[in-house]
Amino acid sequence: MKKVMLAACVVFSAFCFSSCEDEEVSKSTFALEESSSVVKWTGYSPVLYHDGSFQVQSQDIQVVDGKVTAGTFTIPIATIENFDLPDEVKPVLLDHLKSPDFFNLALYPNASFKITKVQPLASAPEGANYTVTGDFSMIGQTHPVSFPAKINLQGGKLELEASFKLDRTKWGMTYAADPALGDHYILPEVDIQFDLTANEK
Repeated sequence: MKKVMLAACVVFSAFCFSSCEDEEVSKSTFALEESSSVVKWTGYSPVLYHDGSFQVQSQDIQVVDGKVTAGTFTIPIATIENFDLPDEVKPVLLDHLKSPDFFNLALYPNASFKITKVQPLASAPEGANYTVTGDFSMIGQTHPVSFPAKINLQGGKLELEASFKLDRTKWGMTYAADPALGDHYILPEVDIQFDLTANEK
């Protein structure tokens, strides 16, 4: 009887071990829907502001067990747009932003953001449910940034919304960053907004 019980325990243990091995982690890769994904920006002086957008690209957003774990986003600087100025004036601002005073497009055609950590939030303003941390690179420098984000994953569609401030001077973008310039002073902090939609590949 003991031998039968022992054999049954061995078989049961082997079955449980095999079942655990059969449980696979769910992994998937998402790519941005570029036509509906955008990075918006707003820059300020003491007397006015300008706002606009960039296109954004990504093919490697990693989702494990329903949670975003990694991803790299490329922002082509040449795609910069302006929303607030008349059409005949926009090229003046955009050409200046592409110049060495700001993004230095000729040497640094892309900015990028690489996710390094995504942590759940119990509560946050405007419905954010995660804190996203990553490395933001532009004009030849890389620095870490963290911000609250609202991430929604349903079926094969992923949506991410986030708003935060970026201090451009940390990346060496110091043009007109002296408050002594008065009305010509450009504030270091720029408002950044991510509105991203991605689909499972």
